[in-house]
Amino acid sequence: MPGVTHDDAPLLAELLPWSVAAPRIGRAWPLAPEAASLRARWDAFVRAGRAEREALMEPTRARELRSAVAQLPGRDTSTAPLAEEDGPCPEPVRVLHAPFDEQWLIPDHRLIDAARPELWRVADARQIFLVEQPTAPGESGPAVLATSLLPGATVPQTGAPTVRPGRIRPLYRRPGGLEPNLAPGLVAHLAAPTGARVSAEELPAWILAAARSGPKGPVVPLPRDAGVWARGVELGSRLLWLMRRGPGERPKLPGGRRPYVRAPLPARPEAPQYDPAEETLLIGSGRVAPVPAAAWEFRIGTVPVLESWFARRAAVGAPGSLAAIGPSAWPQARTTELLELITVLALLAELRPRQEELGEELGDPGESIGRDELCEAGVLPPPDSARRPASVLDHQEEGPGGQFALL
Repeated sequence: MPGVTHDDAPLLAELLPWSVAAPRIGRAWPLAPEAASLRARWDAFVRAGRAEREALMEPTRARELRSAVAQLPGRDTSTAPLAEEDGPCPEPVRVLHAPFDEQWLIPDHRLIDAARPELWRVADARQIFLVEQPTAPGESGPAVLATSLLPGATVPQTGAPTVRPGRIRPLYRRPGGLEPNLAPGLVAHLAAPTGARVSAEELPAWILAAARSGPKGPVVPLPRDAGVWARGVELGSRLLWLMRRGPGERPKLPGGRRPYVRAPLPARPEAPQYDPAEETLLIGSGRVAPVPAAAWEFRIGTVPVLESWFARRAAVGAPGSLAAIGPSAWPQARTTELLELITVLALLAELRPRQEELGEELGDPGESIGRDELCEAGVLPPPDSARRPASVLDHQEEGPGGQFALL
C-alpha cells in the first residue's frame, strides 16, 4: 500500500465535523488583559448620560443601546436594553483572544456582535476547543491550537499584528463531556488496525501531534501501528498541557533555567527587542533573561507571538473612549504572564523535532490510514447531522426583555 501523503490524509474538518466561526465582539472595550479594567470601563459606561453613553457604546449595525438580545448561555445577565442599564458589571470571564494570549471579557450579549451562543453552551471544565490556524504549508507554527477557554474573541484591529482565527471545533457536542464531535465510527476504525484502546479523549492529543497544514485546512494523518499511536498521544498530551497552561505543575525549562526580570520593566514598555548573544529580551530599560531564541522566534504563520502579545498590551484606546481606561503602569501580573509565556513557547519549540519525526513515520508506506479507506469503511464523509450543533438542552435560556428563548 502506498504511503499516505497530505493529499490522502483526512481533513480535520472531516474528523471533527461540527465547527463554529470565531466570536466577534465588534468593539475593543469589553476585552482587556485585566478584569479590573473591564469593571472600571463598565462603571464609566453606566455613569454616563444617554448621549454620552451612545458614543461610549461604539454602536455597530449588530449592537446599539436599544438592541434586544438573549442572555449568553450559562450567564445570568440582564436582557434589558443597555440604554436602561444601571447595574454592576457582569463578572468577567477568561477567554483566548489570540494564540497564547489569554484576556478577560465582559460576557454580556448586548456588547458582542457575534457571540456564537452554541460555543457558550458547551464551554465547561470538560471541553477542549481545537482552533484551526491559518498557517500555509511551509510557514512556521502549529496548524491547530487547543484551549479550554472560549477561543477566538476577535475585536477591531488595534495596530498589533494578529492571526485571524480559523474554525473552532469543540471536542464535545454537549456539556459534561457528552457526545464526542467525531465522525461516526472513527474511534472503532482506528482501534481495529492498531489493536490499541483508542478513546475520543485521546484524539485532541493525536491531532496536536500529527496535524499538518494543507491547502484545504489542517490534515491529520492516522496511524496503523499501536506504538506510533501511543507515541503520538504521549507527545500530543504534552502539547495539550502546555497550550492549556496546566493545570497542576507550572511549565519549567530543562536544566533549572527559567526566565526572570534582570532589570524592572518601565511603566510604559516600548516594543521589545531581542539580543540573541545574551538571550535577553530588551524592553526599554527593562531586561528579561534567559529568553531562548526559539521563544522569541515562535510564530503562527508569519506573526511573531511575543511581539504581537506586547503590541496588544501597548495599544491605547482613543482619548475619551472606554478602551482608554486601564492601568496607569505596567502591572506585575503581566510580567508574570510574560515569563510563563516565554517558557511555554520555548518548550513547544523543543517538541517540534519529535513532531517532525512522527510525520516521517506516518509518511512510510503502509503506516497511515488514508481518506479513501475511511470512505470505503463508511466513516467518511460524516453525515450532515454531525456538522450541526446538538439541539437538545436541559435548561431554559432567557431571551430579550426577560422572555424565555425558544430553541
